[in-house]
Amino acid sequence: MQEAKEKDPAITVRGLVKHFGDVKALDGIDFDVERGTVLGLLGPNGAGKTTAVRALTTLLVPDAGSATVTGLDVVDDAAELRSRIGLAGQYAAVDENLTGAENLIMVGRLYGMDRAGAKTRAAELLERFSLSDAADRIVRTYSGGMRRRLDLAAALVADPPVIFLDEPTTGLDPRSRLDLWETIEGLVGGGTTVLLTTQYLDEADKLADRIVVIDAGKVIAEGTADELKQRVGGLRLEVHVSPGYDPEAAASALATMCEEPPSIEGALVKLRVTQETGTIMAAVRKLDAAGVDADDVAVKAPTLDDVFLALTGREIPVEEDSAEHEEVTA
Repeated sequence: MQEAKEKDPAITVRGLVKHFGDVKALDGIDFDVERGTVLGLLGPNGAGKTTAVRALTTLLVPDAGSATVTGLDVVDDAAELRSRIGLAGQYAAVDENLTGAENLIMVGRLYGMDRAGAKTRAAELLERFSLSDAADRIVRTYSGGMRRRLDLAAALVADPPVIFLDEPTTGLDPRSRLDLWETIEGLVGGGTTVLLTTQYLDEADKLADRIVVIDAGKVIAEGTADELKQRVGGLRLEVHVSPGYDPEAAASALATMCEEPPSIEGALVKLRVTQETGTIMAAVRKLDAAGVDADDVAVKAPTLDDVFLALTGREIPVEEDSAEHEEVTA
């Protein structure tokens, strides 16, 4: 019986609904997260991502539906559940007036550890997140990346089996983003389950075993990154027309290679093609016949940007204050 329970999803969400006044932030969403995997909850600003995380971490009570995390109901078992989960968000929740070590010791004490145990655990995490040299520095002197690592360390003090990361890399520099990605991959390699919300399509592509796309509080697609890309279908042919040549003429010459009209963005002509081999040579011949020169001709696989555009008719607008905005509007 215990073995069967361990095979159950770490997170189960069924028909979850949450209103804020007249705004339906969550409109009956359903999804599961398997144990020891990363689920990427993907969507634009205000889609309901943060609301979902707040409901699953017992910070909000849903208006309808149900959800369990590690088998515990997020409403009925809220007190017990809080000891089994970790949460790190877009804005570091550490105390800027304490040192890094003091922050982690305080969290450990709040989880019921004795002082010696809390100090040992703090030292372990500071070393794990390359913060040992800054352990005795006041947190307000930390860089943004350091604060984010400390916040994640705080979420791991009790070694929870499930971690919620709400847009954890928003605003970080590229190096810090990569460092945090490596940390997340290490957590999952050790058996931790991660629910990651993000607006960054490359982040979901890199980290998530499965992706749930939400928009306006509804799940509009679910699957692996490859499965979602297959829904868009076809390869992309991109032609950069040389200066002095007409992109319209290039589009006309290439139109027979696709079922829908090519798109033109300045000197860039894009079209979806089904032919997997010989596409570039065929395109070059057609351009030569039309008397059009191109600086570059390339074939690309569809991306998650293409998926979201196909699903919603618009691209994801990434905003630096997304989490704060969503708490207000969703």
